[in-house]
Amino acid sequence: MKTLFVFLILILSIRHVVAFEIKGQLQPGGLIHAQLEPGSSATLNGTRLSVSEDGLLVFGFGRDASVDQVLEIKEPDGSIKRQKLTLQKRNYKVQKIYGLPKNKVIPPIAQRERIASERRLISTTRNKKTNRRDFLGGFSWPVKGRISGVFGSQRILNGVPRSPHYGLDIAAPEGTPVLAASSGVISLAHENMFFTGKTILIDHGFGVSTIYVHLSEISVEVGQSVERGQLVGQVGMTGRATGPHLHWGLSWGQVRLDPQLVVPPMIN
Repeated sequence: MKTLFVFLILILSIRHVVAFEIKGQLQPGGLIHAQLEPGSSATLNGTRLSVSEDGLLVFGFGRDASVDQVLEIKEPDGSIKRQKLTLQKRNYKVQKIYGLPKNKVIPPIAQRERIASERRLISTTRNKKTNRRDFLGGFSWPVKGRISGVFGSQRILNGVPRSPHYGLDIAAPEGTPVLAASSGVISLAHENMFFTGKTILIDHGFGVSTIYVHLSEISVEVGQSVERGQLVGQVGMTGRATGPHLHWGLSWGQVRLDPQLVVPPMIN
């Protein structure tokens, strides 16, 4: 586990020095935020980023993000500042999992529309951006236990290569309380998804959300506000799972991030 980095960037202009902090991990999977001068705009590698009226900038780096990134800030006076960001390179594990039901690895044709619909629902929910700023209050472990799956690992299921793992798996006995990793509002609570079973999404603001998967019980409902550390469900093995565990994910919009980068080392 790595300690949260804080990067202080000083940009010189003719009239003044502009200073702002980039907070987060400069590596693939990292969640980043910075406080800019109010009225500023920003792009990352030419793609426009959302900046609040008071200058809050939030973005993240996906699993396969390039090591070389360029952050461009346009200040209210029209001046443009460019800063090269060099990400720490990551190597990902290969994880082989056997014993999964065949129809969970290669879903039957009859279930494919259901799966596509559920994926669209999760995607649409993640895309909703609110002005909440709960994520600035930090994150805690939603449950404690053995880490059985890490972010970014290449998954081989029943001998078949599949998509990378975009979350963190924490093994714990069925029925173990699952807590909200950060304050927010419940944006999705689904009782029976094909792959993820009982599933919860929490909106923490500015496109930042966490997902809680394979639950045995859901203790909250859509629209409910929750505080960091509040009970939201129980560990289970619903959906595609070989044993009881929590799959915990972190996202910025559609960009999947590494939740292990936003919490301190686990102390049992």
